[in-house]
Amino acid sequence: MLKTRLRDFIITDDDWIFAVADYNHEKGIRSVLRYVPDPEGTRGRDKKFRKLDFDDAFNFMKHTRPEWVKDVHIVPYDRVKRVLYPNERIPALVRENQKVREIVATLEKHIPLDKMGVTGSLLPGLEIESSDIDFIVYGKSWFRARDIIALAKKSNSSITEITDEMWYQIYKKRIPDISFDEFHIHELRKGNRGMVDGTYFDLLYVRDWEDITTFKRGVDIGTKTIEATVTNADYSYDSPAIFKVDHPEISYVLSYTHTYAGQAQVGERIEARGMVETAGNIKRLVVGTKREPEGEWIRSLTLLEKS
Repeated sequence: MLKTRLRDFIITDDDWIFAVADYNHEKGIRSVLRYVPDPEGTRGRDKKFRKLDFDDAFNFMKHTRPEWVKDVHIVPYDRVKRVLYPNERIPALVRENQKVREIVATLEKHIPLDKMGVTGSLLPGLEIESSDIDFIVYGKSWFRARDIIALAKKSNSSITEITDEMWYQIYKKRIPDISFDEFHIHELRKGNRGMVDGTYFDLLYVRDWEDITTFKRGVDIGTKTIEATVTNADYSYDSPAIFKVDHPEISYVLSYTHTYAGQAQVGERIEARGMVETAGNIKRLVVGTKREPEGEWIRSLTLLEKS
């Protein structure tokens, strides 16, 4: 069985390129189509590719491989030609890409090189001039990396805080069901986004191999709004982001949208609205059950009260 995890890319025998969507792959690799060969495409050098957004990818798959379409795309193992591992791409990018080199140079005194990676368009080498940098740090090293990036933003570094204009662009792209002011307050505290020489980058969390456990969606039973206290946030930047909470009915709040990753810290009171699901003997509140999570959110009431 192929060994894959969140944010790896896979290439099929059709040269379709998929982003791995989670860690649980019982009947095939759970992923989302990102790029397909196209002579008129704008990505790539020797061979041209076309990038597909989320909706276009699902429409494409429904017409070409409907049997692969579930909540994500399930790629059979025997159709995978190659796995692209984010950490294996770093050495080449350090040589070729000045901006990635600067992020690595900022981190490498304290973070092992094999704990760093890139995903998104940089991973298959299909980036363009305007491409963002989706930079991965694996496991517990991620939290140290975030602190290092925060310090770099305060020094005379090429790594800087995001501009107001960029924050508005991110907000409009995410379309969260909270106000811009609330979004901005939460995001500034997270510290996992920045600019390097004018290019936006995101510091993304992926579990170390030894931390991976299987995780399945439960059975949806209806929407609910709760207030609860966060008791554990070790995987709050993962996908799904996991918040263990103290609540009489709900054991965990999960977020499948990156907007609410890291939204609250241990000891904070949160308000969350989403879909309640049952999984065995526990109930979880799931935020981000749709691509644009309208009517679903997580906000730290504790943080907002302090602001």
